[in-house]
Amino acid sequence: MSKSLNLLAGTALAAGLIAGPAMAEKLGLGRAALPEEIAAWDVAVQPDGTGLPEGSGDVLTGEEVFADKCATCHGEFAEGLDSWPVLAGGEGTLKDRRPVKTIGSYWPYLSTVFDYVHRSMPFGSAQTVSVDETYAITAFLLYSNGLVEDDFVLTRDNFTEITLPNADGFYVDDRPETEYPLFSGAACMTDCGAEVKVTKRAVDLNVTPEDPDGRPAGTLPALTMAAAGTAAPAEAAASEAATEETATEETAAEEPAAEEAATETAAADPALVEAGQKVFKKCAACHKVGEGAKNATGPHLNGVVGRTAGTIEGFKYSKPMTDAGAGGLVWDADALTAYLENPKGFVKGTKMSFAGLKKEEDRAAIIAYLGTLAP
Repeated sequence: MSKSLNLLAGTALAAGLIAGPAMAEKLGLGRAALPEEIAAWDVAVQPDGTGLPEGSGDVLTGEEVFADKCATCHGEFAEGLDSWPVLAGGEGTLKDRRPVKTIGSYWPYLSTVFDYVHRSMPFGSAQTVSVDETYAITAFLLYSNGLVEDDFVLTRDNFTEITLPNADGFYVDDRPETEYPLFSGAACMTDCGAEVKVTKRAVDLNVTPEDPDGRPAGTLPALTMAAAGTAAPAEAAASEAATEETATEETAAEEPAAEEAATETAAADPALVEAGQKVFKKCAACHKVGEGAKNATGPHLNGVVGRTAGTIEGFKYSKPMTDAGAGGLVWDADALTAYLENPKGFVKGTKMSFAGLKKEEDRAAIIAYLGTLAP
């Protein structure tokens, strides 16, 4: 569309006119778009691969392009920064109270990834990513979600062979047929239901829990109540003494464990641990920690310090990582320092896409924090 046509259209819109095809003809505004003009903007890609352009891109190239054009918002390894969305991890969280919706956990079709990157990204510079770069970024995001290996190359030919984990998690909205008819009739305003009468108490229906002696739960027999107030002071004193003795024994048993825990906690600099907890935000998209932590895109890291590499049950490690563990690699401070600085260099072939922590103080802080996490 020429500059003059654009000005005409803008003037019409500003005046509140509708510049649809019929109105355009009537008012003499604009013209029908030419096929080549439509084709220039028609970049939609469908789930079956329709609309995919010719091209290809590999994971390693995608990592470089992502770092250059996407990482300022989405983080170096798709963990998300500030309010920008996380793109990796979240597997198995959709039923949680706060699900982590990512490409790997929530998105149904890979075509949506390609289409959105190619059409709308980077933010503020839409359609500056080439076709091959889009293929590469898409391949990197697949790798970041643990769906392909680091030597994977995505092309138009193998694109539809990739199935995202949540492909079957969506279904056609059938509410117009199944639910709307239930609410479309005339509303009942009078005598809409039978009269409700109370016929029995809960205790009559056997839904009130009872103590073993047949009494309703939470009540005391009269004899017990009297004894509690007036009788058997000697028995009460003996019971109290026994309770104190038991408590003393339990306290004595717990003291060594408490002292040991206190010693371990004191060994770590609280400020360093706090700093490590902040640095760990870069890892949280893929690795879970704390009570009830489960494996996600990466293995959970509870008790990682001192653990043999590649040994968390239920997580599918890369072969190089399991081989490293079988060869004696243990995650002590030295090993973690080297790995966190350059994961791919320390364990060649690892599927962790994180580029590494370049600052020595960040590595020391995160290792101190990880050391506080019990198995």
